[in-house]
Amino acid sequence: MAAHRRASGPPAEEMLRECARDVVAVAEGIREVSARTSSVLFAPALTGSARRRPRTGLAARWALLRTLTNKQGLGGSAIVAPDGVGHLLGAAGEALGRESLAALVAVTSLRLRIAAVLLDHPECGHDPGMRRLTGAVTAGHDPEAVRALRALFKDQGAQRSLSALAPILSELLTIQGLLDEDPLSDETAWALAAGPVRGFDASRLPVPDRGEGGAQAVELSAREAGSLATEGSFLGFLRNIDALAGDGRVLVQDVRGPDGVLRYVVQAPGAAPGRPRDGSPQDFAGAWRNLFLADSPYTRSILLAIRDHGIPRGADLALVGHGEGGIALLNLAQDDEFCRAYRVTHVVAVGAQVDDRRPADPRTWVAGITDRHDIVPVPEGPGAPHPNRYRVDYTGPTREFPLCHLLRVYIDHLETVVPEARADVDRALARYHGPVERTRVYRLRDRGRPPEGYPFLAVPTTSLATSAGPVDMPVRYYDSSAAHLCFPVDADVARSLLPDVAWLVPTRLGRRALAVLSLYEHRCTTIGPYTELGLSVLVDDLWRPHAYDLAADLLRRADLRRTGRYVVALAVATEEARAVAEEVWAQPAVRGSADIDLQGRELRLHAPELGVSVEGRPGPGARCPEADWVFYGRRGESVVRTLVRAHGRPRIHARPRLRLRVDGAHGPLARHLQVLELDTVRPGFVLSSPRFVAHRSAGAVLPR
Repeated sequence: MAAHRRASGPPAEEMLRECARDVVAVAEGIREVSARTSSVLFAPALTGSARRRPRTGLAARWALLRTLTNKQGLGGSAIVAPDGVGHLLGAAGEALGRESLAALVAVTSLRLRIAAVLLDHPECGHDPGMRRLTGAVTAGHDPEAVRALRALFKDQGAQRSLSALAPILSELLTIQGLLDEDPLSDETAWALAAGPVRGFDASRLPVPDRGEGGAQAVELSAREAGSLATEGSFLGFLRNIDALAGDGRVLVQDVRGPDGVLRYVVQAPGAAPGRPRDGSPQDFAGAWRNLFLADSPYTRSILLAIRDHGIPRGADLALVGHGEGGIALLNLAQDDEFCRAYRVTHVVAVGAQVDDRRPADPRTWVAGITDRHDIVPVPEGPGAPHPNRYRVDYTGPTREFPLCHLLRVYIDHLETVVPEARADVDRALARYHGPVERTRVYRLRDRGRPPEGYPFLAVPTTSLATSAGPVDMPVRYYDSSAAHLCFPVDADVARSLLPDVAWLVPTRLGRRALAVLSLYEHRCTTIGPYTELGLSVLVDDLWRPHAYDLAADLLRRADLRRTGRYVVALAVATEEARAVAEEVWAQPAVRGSADIDLQGRELRLHAPELGVSVEGRPGPGARCPEADWVFYGRRGESVVRTLVRAHGRPRIHARPRLRLRVDGAHGPLARHLQVLELDTVRPGFVLSSPRFVAHRSAGAVLPR
């Protein structure tokens, strides 16, 4: 058994974790005091004394009750007596917002654990979902934090951001369990707060079971079929998973081994951050349930796929998975009935901890491979002893989370960083080395329900090739925020930023033109999450411009509009977004990251590498029509027209208090902003959409 043990963490992180352990020990002590005080309060001897001597006996019981319920004492929900009256009083205290002192001290410990994770992985704090949740948890008023957390976990839009919150989700859910109004969830939450354990009632945690599961055989595209391995091998199985990851499919292959025996390999991907789920159990709620319960929609769906595949009873079966898929397969291997039906010879989980999971068949060989920077959402413990256990924990060069959790990164590390681990697993899987005789792919479902974004985003799609890979058109935006800062500018200066053709002229509002600086925070799209900064100028009809085209266009549907916004500069955070912008929409895009927060009362943009920052309040606003747009770009001697349809609750702010700051030494976007002198004035008005969905079509080439 080989093992590459994790290196010790940074001293500051370890100090925070030590403090967290000390604080939770104090919380446990306070809880024990609460339990003893509660037992005295309801002791038969004291009850009898109160009846015999009401003056002194009732005073004693009143003093104990105040100790248990007063905010200056042990807190309103500190009563832990097992009888019905004790539960009733404790629940009443929680409903009144009086959390127990023990729970509040435990929450402090959990916050220290969160701080330790963010110290080691500061990139997690930049995620919008992370900001939303940690802001609620670290609020000074704990009842407000609880209400905010409860609303977020019920919000399907927030669920899409949770995959990036894996490092601290256990702490966040534990805090909610400790501080919510349901006293029945206290034991589960205390078990998590005290340390990594299994076997408690995880059904009390606030992530519901999402369905009975389902599996349907589907056909592969010619490109996908050509990318699958035709010979059994460890890296071949992982590449198969990577090729199909992200859209709710699993793979079952029949492999003829070197000894001529037909064996079967189930290959299951994990949840892909930022990707829409379309009703698949490979979502974050399913991942959380998989951590503590062997029964989940994902596990049930895989079992249905195996049964549909027609694997004979008693056949050899290997299970290979990544992330959530690895955990679901490990849970399946713990099922006695399943292991009686099939001989599970191997379970290999990449990017998932396996130490505390014991297969039903003791002969099953279990391997777990994790990068120490990959903070997978699994309670860590000492691990159950097992003779057929193989574990590799290594330190990879990719530190940023969730990038270090991606399967393609693990595949690269198995080839370059830990090739000995790849060789060890391949030796263990030697009986599965041979030609693949049959491959079937199954699409998994939680249960029958509309696809993500239905009906607005249920649109026909087509695939286009780009330098970053194939992209489905239209691009769908499932969870985004936007703010459009609109500046009246000199028409001649705005014209100087446009291509040198006579028929492309800025739309005039009186004597001025209108320049728009658009800030986007795309949390979930079909090309991945990214931020976007775009500078555009409103332009007239390309063929027959009229003085009031813009006013007339506002009354037309977006697809019938003749005016639009010509994009003069664009900065996006990912290579995929840059390739689509330049190659599909003909917009002059550059790579550049930005820290954007558009969902609070204040708008904030900080993009030092682009030389741009925005900060301030948009001010009072009023509802306005949906902000559909037409964008123009230039490719060679043609114009490319792109239609954007949006659905949300946009608002217009007539008196914004925003300030734009520009450093002209940081690329074309900053230079154009300075040419327009936008850093010297405030926007004339602002259009904001704190939450919207949209789809952006492929560009239509116009002969102009």
